[in-house]
Amino acid sequence: MRRSRLARWAVVPLLGAGAIALAGCTQQQQAGFLPGGPGVTNHTELMTSLWVNSWIVLLGVGIITWGLIIWAAVVYRRRKGQTGLPVQLRYNLPIEIFYTIVPLILVIGFFAFTARDQSTIEANPGNPDQKIEVFGKRWSWDFNYLDENVYSPGVQVTDRLNKDGSVDQSKLPTLYLPVNKKIQIDEQSRDVAHSFWVIDFLYKKDLIPGQTNHMYFIPTKTGTYQGKCAELCGEYHADMLFQVKVVSQSDFDAQMQKLRDAGQTGRLGPGYNTDTNLPGTTGRASTEGN
Repeated sequence: MRRSRLARWAVVPLLGAGAIALAGCTQQQQAGFLPGGPGVTNHTELMTSLWVNSWIVLLGVGIITWGLIIWAAVVYRRRKGQTGLPVQLRYNLPIEIFYTIVPLILVIGFFAFTARDQSTIEANPGNPDQKIEVFGKRWSWDFNYLDENVYSPGVQVTDRLNKDGSVDQSKLPTLYLPVNKKIQIDEQSRDVAHSFWVIDFLYKKDLIPGQTNHMYFIPTKTGTYQGKCAELCGEYHADMLFQVKVVSQSDFDAQMQKLRDAGQTGRLGPGYNTDTNLPGTTGRASTEGN
């Protein structure tokens, strides 16, 4: 009788956790506390779903594991008057099979769902409405709007810092994208490894010297989104920031015209790379950035 009463008390934490989970979640909680909110791009809901569902499974496993630990600690604790060691058991084959097979199933399942969603995100849909080339460089960004034949050079990081060391947001390199259009971004590095990360897009892609990587997505919500380099690249890595402005087609066309009026036509190509041993590089230093 005493043991059954203790066992009932051991399930209280499980019931409490279940009640909290069933009490309802805010929108932020439903999104797994990820930034951006729903519908920022055509991929964000897919990535949010993978993240949240993975945590639900892991929390379920955690609750069961914690419950069993607490139950075993309570039910099989040393009681008053007991001495010596309890009966020792060896080789419980059913339990050993259980704790081998179940984690294996979890790992295979997580891998399968991740690979499925990653293949969807990485797939090239073809026929982009805008093809943009991004060059990462210590410690700024160059943007080439290939279909528009204009470019936007990155301002040197030292010219973006205020006297107190803070960043002047108005001088950040800014990438303009038209809303609800298919975007292809070709990414390269001018020097060392960088990573192009638009935080609210929930995705990032490394920029590897001598290699071109690609991103494909449709921005579906207008607004200004913050970006940064997500690969440690040197002294000013933390200040290698940029912005992405998702705007209407008319506003995008107006911005492209501003670049033309400023004489920024053509392309800032790999000739500005600072690594002289990269293919197609002449070793010239960019006068448009650092």
